[in-house]
Amino acid sequence: MTRTVRRHLALGTCGVLIGALAGCGVTRGDDSRDILMIIPNSPGGGYDLTGRAAVKVMEDQDVTGGDITVTNIVGAGGAVAMTELVGKVGDEHTLMTVGLGVVGSTYSFGSQFGLQDATPIAQLMSEPEGILVPGDSPYQTLDDFLEAWAADPGSLAVGGGSSPGGPDHLFPMQLAQEVGIDPNDVNFVTYDGGGPLTSALLGKKIDAGFSGLPEFQGSIDSGELRVLAVSGEERYPEGSPFADAPTLTEEGVDLVFLNWRGVLAPPEIGDERTDELIGYFEQMHETPEWQQVVEDNGWTDDFKTGEDFGTFIDEQDQRVSGTLEELGLL
Repeated sequence: MTRTVRRHLALGTCGVLIGALAGCGVTRGDDSRDILMIIPNSPGGGYDLTGRAAVKVMEDQDVTGGDITVTNIVGAGGAVAMTELVGKVGDEHTLMTVGLGVVGSTYSFGSQFGLQDATPIAQLMSEPEGILVPGDSPYQTLDDFLEAWAADPGSLAVGGGSSPGGPDHLFPMQLAQEVGIDPNDVNFVTYDGGGPLTSALLGKKIDAGFSGLPEFQGSIDSGELRVLAVSGEERYPEGSPFADAPTLTEEGVDLVFLNWRGVLAPPEIGDERTDELIGYFEQMHETPEWQQVVEDNGWTDDFKTGEDFGTFIDEQDQRVSGTLEELGLL
């Protein structure tokens, strides 16, 4: 049975039992303005940073007219949280921060649910990834690291804050391919978010880490971590704490890689409520406070909503599944 078929069967079952099972999370008819925002990994990670930043702006600007509670649901790289969200069929007061990493985790952990099973609300941003090493690493430049990596890929442990199929996994695998390393020879270690990845780098459990940079700013500013390169088309803008990091293309590697994050709601919520939730994020997006968050974190303002975001999710699902198949991981 394919994952798509299992998804539809599971969703159908929850719909049939909607009146009997509180676990499906139905709150139709609830006129509360309060919202629950689910973060699909541990505190300190990219989803946590993005989700809490959006919540703060909406609360400060009283966008929703109610309280927004944030909760972290950790497990399986976001697949556990995805199952929780999809199980809340018809719940019009729950949201979840998602991104490329959750797309990957639904494949790597064999989840019966994917992002397409929920209601697309808004994509908030995109950002490049960075290559991080401990401050006292012998690899002073990207060339230093790539030379050692190519000489003996299995001897260097590299890690990321997402599961196989997520951005922190796809990026090093695509980089390996680009520089002539067989991805199957890469010694990749998975960590559940930026916090655990930071600990692994500082504890010298891995030689290099691949992830978005804003969540590591404190360790970078202190010199505990260094950035060898970033994966965007251009460097971070002048004034950014990461502005000195060269791009891969500057260093002679023909690769650009971008991560993204957005927000979903549970399946089968009403059209009126969907439009209202989208409106909240449209209002948030226009505030100077949110634009400052985007600038401060060096994000790209890739904002899209509703059906446009849903189409983008479909494309990203194909991107991930295609890459995993190419790597022999599906």
